[in-house]
Amino acid sequence: MLTITNERAPFLLSCCIADVDWHLKDLSRLHRYQELLHSVGIMTSEGIYADTTQDTLLIQENEETYRNPTEVKMSQIVLPCHANHCGELSVGQLLKWMDSTACLSAERHAGCSCITASVDDIHFEHTIGVGKVVNIIAKVNRAFTSSMEVGILVTCEDLYTARLWKVCHAFATFVARRTEAGKVQLKQVTPRTQMEQMEYSLAAERRRMRLIHAEIITDLLSSSTAQLGECQEFQEAVPAERTRVESVELVLPPHANHQVSTFGGQIMAWMENVATIAASRLCNAHPRLRSIDMFHFRGPSHIGDRLVLKAIVNNAFKHSMEVGVCAEAYQGGEPLRHINSAFMTFEVLDSDRKPSTLPRIRPEPVDGKRRYQEAIARKKIRLDRKYIISCKQTEVPLSVPWDPSNQMYLSYNNVSALKLMDTRNNWVLTSEKNKVRLYTLEENHMLCFKVEMHVGVPAEQTFLLLSDLRRRKEWDRHYEECEVINHADEEDTLYRVATPSISKGGKGQDFILLASRRKPCDFRDPFLIALRSVTLPTHPPTEDYTRGEVLCAGFTIWEESSTVTKITYYNKATPGVLPYISTDIVGLSSSFYSAFSACSHFLEDNRDRLVVAPSSALLHDCAAKLSLNEEHKHQ
Repeated sequence: MLTITNERAPFLLSCCIADVDWHLKDLSRLHRYQELLHSVGIMTSEGIYADTTQDTLLIQENEETYRNPTEVKMSQIVLPCHANHCGELSVGQLLKWMDSTACLSAERHAGCSCITASVDDIHFEHTIGVGKVVNIIAKVNRAFTSSMEVGILVTCEDLYTARLWKVCHAFATFVARRTEAGKVQLKQVTPRTQMEQMEYSLAAERRRMRLIHAEIITDLLSSSTAQLGECQEFQEAVPAERTRVESVELVLPPHANHQVSTFGGQIMAWMENVATIAASRLCNAHPRLRSIDMFHFRGPSHIGDRLVLKAIVNNAFKHSMEVGVCAEAYQGGEPLRHINSAFMTFEVLDSDRKPSTLPRIRPEPVDGKRRYQEAIARKKIRLDRKYIISCKQTEVPLSVPWDPSNQMYLSYNNVSALKLMDTRNNWVLTSEKNKVRLYTLEENHMLCFKVEMHVGVPAEQTFLLLSDLRRRKEWDRHYEECEVINHADEEDTLYRVATPSISKGGKGQDFILLASRRKPCDFRDPFLIALRSVTLPTHPPTEDYTRGEVLCAGFTIWEESSTVTKITYYNKATPGVLPYISTDIVGLSSSFYSAFSACSHFLEDNRDRLVVAPSSALLHDCAAKLSLNEEHKHQ
């Protein structure tokens, strides 16, 4: 049995290794997949590379490889009719293929027709030339009530050199259409492999981001554009009006699915076409589409619709430009229906394949200036998102600056990192005392540990008691002080935690922690309390304490019955944390047992007490302080 450890590209590995039906004796085919792993940084020249934050996959040599029942594959050879002026596959054509493959996967699971509801951010890493083969794999990661998340992986294959490389990956949401019997209730996805379990768990967090994305972005744009002031004026700037494009398309039967609804991929292809024209008018060159921001389909389009597509360059930066695109539909004399809006980022490459410097743009009055400023704000949001979520873990510092503009992405990263540790199954039992177990796991020269125990307290009560870090000092001697710095929202709170010195006469440590809490999406999810370090300008390091950092820590709380709860505490041990548990790991101490035994007593002592959520407790404290101040004023 061959074991491959994966941390950074869960869906890539699950599609390209665990679910690819090959025979290991076919060395040439194995070599091609090894080259693909080399290209995305998951395999070294020595062989299998354990360099990720995900989990362990198994490829069986002699028995049939398991294949996800929702998986759909499409392979297309790129012909000249699919290519643009540069001899490269048109992104619009690629989007159509991706949408078709994902839709077939969704319909295989749902057993009925499905429509595209949204597509998450897509970043195109490479282009695809004529004569190459495009391989697309799609599978359902998780199903909710009537919607489901489909993961899509696109790779390119050179038939002459047998080389493979990743082009992009994406997550799309599909909604099952109503049947004659009424609203569809989708069956649950049952994860079979460790990788599927991880994607299943992360899908719930991605869904949460999608549901709040529009509201969060609106708030961030409002606050960011207010701080930007007036638009800068540049000499020889290109008027934005020059880049405006409007085009109309008639939806014909070839553009629609078997339910006469326009393919979402076809609409995206038309939108990409007008966006490319707008970008070309700014730079007088052939631009390359680098990314598409998350977008939602606002309503359906059908055969016979006239689709009006509008595009304009919102802003041009040094090496990239943002193009806004809108799609509206009508039939006959009816008013326009808004179908979709998207923001696409383009760049222009010079003869050395390096990004060229772009001309500046002069926005139109009123709406043009608003779009110009919002594009600046979106660029910052885009960079935050890419920095926090997309880059490799080894490239991210332990502490990331926190502010309202990146709160959503930091919270996602915080919870996702804990879920990834929770899905690993290669933990090693180090010690056990009175049913409190200590496990360790070493990866990438970093030690992770987890402590596991059961308590006779309902899961929700356990969650509420452990959620408020201010109460942790009641059972954890390492928590000397704990104060709330900022209550960001109902699920995210910033704390400052002070811990005593390990050595006599030494300095204690303090931590600035983001605590992200999540209730289960359904019975297959645990309660979660995720912790990670962040930096705040208002709370710099002080001389009295050494500033410590937590990369990933927290609790998962599983309800095993109405009265029994399984608690697991995880920690990815950084240099600041390691001294506190090093003697436990080498077997010279069992202080972990003392701490979690105290935690068990704390939970059982407070089992029947009314516990308010940390946010409610904080509001109560604030109200009490205000009341006290009012009393002093009257006195």
